[in-house]
Parts: sequence; C-alpha cells; structure tokens
Amino acid sequence: MLINVFRAVFFVIIIAVLIVNLGTEEIAGERAGTNFYTILFAGIFMSLGAFFIDILTPKKSLAGLAGVFFALLVGLVLSWGLSHVVEMVNEIYYVGLTDTALQAIKWIMGICITYLVITVVMRTKDDVRFVIPYVEFAKQTKGARPVVVDTSAIIDGRIADLCQSKLLDAPLVIPRFVLNELQLIADSSDKLKRTRGRRGLDILNKMQTDPAIDVEIEDIVDSEVEELKGVDQKLVAFAKICNGRLCTTDYNLSKVAQVRGVDVVNVNDLANMLKTVALPGEGMKVRIIKPGEEQDQGVGYLDDGTMIVVEGARDKIGRDIMISITSSLQTSAGKMIFGKYEGPVGNNSRNNNSARKPLSVSKASQ
Repeated sequence: MLINVFRAVFFVIIIAVLIVNLGTEEIAGERAGTNFYTILFAGIFMSLGAFFIDILTPKKSLAGLAGVFFALLVGLVLSWGLSHVVEMVNEIYYVGLTDTALQAIKWIMGICITYLVITVVMRTKDDVRFVIPYVEFAKQTKGARPVVVDTSAIIDGRIADLCQSKLLDAPLVIPRFVLNELQLIADSSDKLKRTRGRRGLDILNKMQTDPAIDVEIEDIVDSEVEELKGVDQKLVAFAKICNGRLCTTDYNLSKVAQVRGVDVVNVNDLANMLKTVALPGEGMKVRIIKPGEEQDQGVGYLDDGTMIVVEGARDKIGRDIMISITSSLQTSAGKMIFGKYEGPVGNNSRNNNSARKPLSVSKASQ
C-alpha cells in the first residue's frame, strides 16, 4: 500500500537526519552533551508522535496526488512558521542550544509536520470538487454524487434507460468485484443464470459505448472493502467510502444499505411510482419454464428475470405461447406479471387478436 511505503520513507529520512546531525563534531563533542541528547530525544518523540497520530486517524478515501502536493506546501509553510517559534523559545528560556542543534530540531520538526499534513490529506474524505486542486473549493451538488451499481441493477437493464432519459444524471461506478460476480453468473451451469449474466454483460457494454452515460469501472478498491466477505457487504462499504448512492433492485440489500446510512436508488421503487409497462389486456410472448404453485398454472420469465404466472399453461412447459395480461404486481422485492393462456405462437390470427384487444373483448369473442 502506498501509505505504508510513505511511512517507511519517513522513518528512513528521520534516522538519516539524526545520524547526520548527531555525527557532527560540534554535537558529538564532550562539551555538547546537552545538544546531543536534546536532538536525539526530540527526534524520537516527534517522529513517534507523528506516527501514532497518523495511525490513530480514522481512515478515509485517498484525495489524490494534487492533495499530496498541496499538503507538502502547507507542511513547509507551517514548518517555516514554527521554526521561528523554536528560536524564540531558545532565546527567551535560555535553553542553550547551538546553531547546529537548533537547525537539527527545525529539520526534524519540519519533516514531522509535513508527514502529518500529507497523511491527513490522504485520509480526508473527498467531499469537495477542486476547481484548482485544494485551493478553490466548491461543494458538490447532490446530483453529482456517484451511483454505485449493483449486479441486479445491471441485469435488470432499466438503469440504462434512466441514464439515457437524464432522469438519473450522475456518473455510474461499477466496482471490479461486481464485474467479477457478473462474469461468474454468465459462466454458470444453470441456463437461466447464464442468460441473465450474459444479458447483464450486454447491457454493461451498451452503457459503456453510449456517450450519454458516464460509466467507470473502479479497479482500485480500499483494502478494508476487499477484506469483507460477500458482494453485498462490499457494495455497502464501498458506497459509504466514496460517498455515493447505491443503485440496486435487491430488496434486502437496499434495507441493509439504508441501515448503514447509505442512500439507495431502488429501481423497483422508482418503477412502482411510475405507470406500469404491463397493462391488463395486452398480449405477450413467453416461454413456460416450470409448473406453478396453483393447479393449471405455468411459470415463465422475461429476460430481466421478471416472473410471469400464466393460468391454463401447466401443460405447456418448454413451449413458447401467447398470453393476455390480467394484472401485474410491482413491489420493492421485484415485479410479477399474471396472465391467461391465449394460444400457441404459431397461431397468427389468434396472436394478433390477443395482442390488440383487451381481455374483456377476448372473453366475449370466446
């Protein structure tokens, strides 16, 4: 990790400065014992104090190289200002430090202050956007906060339409572990999961090629996030660290994220507030996959995983049929569509009538 390398460099520099200054003839002489021990203990206590303050500081997201540059400037300015304070203390209280000892104290203090400022900046939460890096600050608007996308939201596919319509006008961030989970689903031995995974990859590719949608694949993830088990826990922690909103269709994940204080964009909740696409009386083509729980029911699925329960289709498993929608149920947990068997896909006249006429007319014609 970069910050650990920086800590090691810090201690190497401190040790080098101590060796150079303590090894001078003036400091190492017999008459300069006070200066020798003053430099030694000042170097030890200052460096250890700076290190422990750094360790005990809560970890935040990396602010960027511009922040390190700014922190270096601030550290130098503070070191220059405090060096005069050290000279005043030496003169007022007659400490008796020689010029060499005083210079060594200033160097050690400057290194410690610069180290602290840089580590604080590297751990500072990125709540601001930099017009000029770390000089002119402007608060981010709420709409510009990134949206961390879950696997379920990618497979669902409606997030692409939301971004194209500018209803969700924010950068989409997809962590690498979400992409890995999507690939595992696409490689699954289960046919339904494999279809859903490939659909998710196609939608992700579509969003990346769309110039109107800002999609970013985040490869660098905090070590604390990587240590967590489960994609859901990683998503919540990642969204909290980057101060983003979590976009998902998973009901349980959205509730856990809300408990953790993470803003959630639940696509199902948003769809529930809008007019449903599946209107009663409309025709739809569906493949029956398995029998339903009730007698004479068959169950099929749309490409996005929406369950369709069809009356009179229990004996149509493995076949493509036409249905007329009777009702639909939209909740935070997902969407279900209920329909009635109208006929096989090959019956063109029957299909056209069921696709155009409402359910009440179809019943009357029968």
